[in-house]
Amino acid sequence: MKFDLFVIGAGSGGVRAARLAAAEGYSVGIAEGSRIGGTCVIRGCVPKKLMVYASEFKETFKDAIGYGWEISKVNFDWNKLRTARDKEVERLETAYRANLQKSGVKIFENFAKCVGPKLLELNDGTVIEAEHILLATGGIPKKPDFEGVDLTISSDEVFELGKLPKEILIYGGGYIACEFASIFKGLGSKVHLVYRGDSLLKGFDSDVRNTLTSEFINKDIQLTLNSTITSVKQENKKLRVDLADGQNFSVDEILCATGRKPNIDHLGLNRIGVQLKNGAISVDEYQKTNIPTISAIGDVTDRLNLTPVAIRDGIAFVNTIFKKNPTKPDHDLVPKAVFSQPEVGTVGITEEEAKKKLKLYKVYKTFFKPMKNQLALRDERVLIKIIVEKETDIVLGAHIVGYGAAELIQIVAITIKMGATKQDFDRTCAVHPTLAEELVTLN
Repeated sequence: MKFDLFVIGAGSGGVRAARLAAAEGYSVGIAEGSRIGGTCVIRGCVPKKLMVYASEFKETFKDAIGYGWEISKVNFDWNKLRTARDKEVERLETAYRANLQKSGVKIFENFAKCVGPKLLELNDGTVIEAEHILLATGGIPKKPDFEGVDLTISSDEVFELGKLPKEILIYGGGYIACEFASIFKGLGSKVHLVYRGDSLLKGFDSDVRNTLTSEFINKDIQLTLNSTITSVKQENKKLRVDLADGQNFSVDEILCATGRKPNIDHLGLNRIGVQLKNGAISVDEYQKTNIPTISAIGDVTDRLNLTPVAIRDGIAFVNTIFKKNPTKPDHDLVPKAVFSQPEVGTVGITEEEAKKKLKLYKVYKTFFKPMKNQLALRDERVLIKIIVEKETDIVLGAHIVGYGAAELIQIVAITIKMGATKQDFDRTCAVHPTLAEELVTLN
């Protein structure tokens, strides 16, 4: 079989590239050895966000009492959530498959590897020739090396849990760890969070990190910082966890949320000489590897590992190769969100980066208890912070911790991407009473 384009990996980036190339009239094939939709749809953003929504209701019910509602009995059913969540994932997978077929893309439900600059081989032995090959296999969880690590689950297996653990230990301090700590705490589990650093979310602005860390403590998430797991052992129906600092816990489940790595092990890259950099596929500014017929996009390149970025990478690839419009993917000023409780939204430069890169800058921030929390008697506070280059007055970064942070940061990111100044923020009239009005009243 011959194709103009063959894509390995039917996640968000690969599917978008395949459909766009097919829409231009090119013959396109795509191989996926797991499920159509990739990490985001099957075992990432979508099922996780549905669990985030479910976990928020516990505090919502509690808040309602302060507003005059009588809440007599509240029960949570793990199986109902799991069934509803999995049904929605199946619906989206079906939609992804149908959209590929409608676009004229031929789907191969099999693993594929490269055997030449223009040749691929499926696990069933089928050999395919393609003028262009796109690697879009995403990332997979990685676990640290300690005794008993095989007794732990990753962020893939967490969606397969048959019951809600009464007590869970989450190992890590990044996006995934913070989100699942909030999820399980909200659903009723006792949660331990063990992290080797001194505050959560390494690489984020220090005020964001400190705020989330303190709010987790307020929510009775059992934080153990500056420590690591040394061993895990099965003890009856429990798991015993021993830490480097001498502590030990007995829990029902252990989730290793210690990062992800590019999914490249079975692509045959060594055989054909595709260059790697730090375990990821190395690409140029137009996403081509050192082999001109082979390109790579998304998490497998380990540049900026976010679903919307992978989709835009796919668009840039099609523009470059099939529309003859060389396009570099834009990875600058990309907004990010962490769906923890409280939520985190951030875009642009951190204060730590400003200290290193800018001659003069100014920080505007506020830390306050929003109106909604007053009658609810909830002590959770909101952080809003912007960083401005003093010489130009241009806003270079914004950081929000609190309810709706992800929704807010999307809008703020537009203004920052356009080059808005602090004066532009100041001369925008506030919407009162809202949490968002603090963005235009900072002084």
